[in-house]
Amino acid sequence: MEQAIDSFIRFLAVERGLSENYQLSTQRSLSEFAQWCAAKRKIDNPRGVTLPIISEYLADRKRSGLSASSIKLIVVALKIFFRFLAGKGMVDRDPAEALALPRIERYLPETLNELQVEQFLERIDTKASHGLRDRAMIELLYASGLRISEERVVRVKGKGNKTRLVPVGRKACEALAAYLSTERPKLVKRRSSSEIFLSERGTKLTTVRIWQIVKKHAQHAGLEKNIYPHLLRHSFATHLLGNGADLRIIQDMLGHADISTTQVYTHVDQQRLKAVHRQFHPRA
Repeated sequence: MEQAIDSFIRFLAVERGLSENYQLSTQRSLSEFAQWCAAKRKIDNPRGVTLPIISEYLADRKRSGLSASSIKLIVVALKIFFRFLAGKGMVDRDPAEALALPRIERYLPETLNELQVEQFLERIDTKASHGLRDRAMIELLYASGLRISEERVVRVKGKGNKTRLVPVGRKACEALAAYLSTERPKLVKRRSSSEIFLSERGTKLTTVRIWQIVKKHAQHAGLEKNIYPHLLRHSFATHLLGNGADLRIIQDMLGHADISTTQVYTHVDQQRLKAVHRQFHPRA
C-alpha cells in the first residue's frame, strides 16, 4: 500500500504540480488509512480495499471525534488516490467511486469591524522593539487580504502555485517603507535571505511567530475578540464588499478558484445589514 501511495504522491508533485503542503496532507491521510487497514483488516495491498472497508474506516474516524471537514479531506484523498490506481491498472475497480462527500455546515467567517481594525493598527507602538516590522506586516495582511503564508510578496503565489497580483493600500506601503528603511537593516544577519519580515535572528518569521505577534498587538489594543492572522483576511473581504466592491474582484484578490467560496462574505454582509436594521428601524 505504501508503495502505491508513494507513486501517487510523485504523480501529484510532478504531473499535477500541486503544492508541497497539499502533497504532505494527502500523504498523511492515505498513510493513516493504510496503517488502519493493516492493523484492523490485515490488508497491505490496495486491491484488497472495498467500499465497505473505506466506509468502516471513515465511521471509525468519525467516532474518534474527527470533524466533518477533516473527514471530507480524507474522502477526497481516497477518491483521487483510487481513481489514479484504477487508471494505472493497479486495482481492478475503484472502490471509492461511489463514496459520497460528507455535507459540511458552512460557518460564517469571523471579522473585525472597520473601527476595530483601525484601533488594532493604530495602537501598535512603532517606537517599541520591532514595532515598525509588526505594523508593516499587519497592515499588509489587512490591506491585501493575504493568507499568513503569503505575507512576503505582493505578486502572490498562493494555493496550487497560482500567481495573482494584489494591490496594496497607501497606509500599508507607508508602513512597509518605514520598516524597510529603518528597522529591517538592523535585523539582517549573514544568513538572512530575501524575506521581507525578519526575526531577531535574521531568519524569516515562522507561521507560529506571526500568530503570536498578531495576538500580542490585539491584546495591547484592548480587543477582546480572538484575533488571528486569517481574521484580517476575512475582515479585508467583508469591508471591501460592505463598501461596494464587486464580488468577482474580491474573488480575484483573495485567490479563490470558485466564486462560491467568496460568496460566504455576502452572508456576513447581510447579517450586518440585518443587525443595523434591528438596531435603527422603529418597527424592526
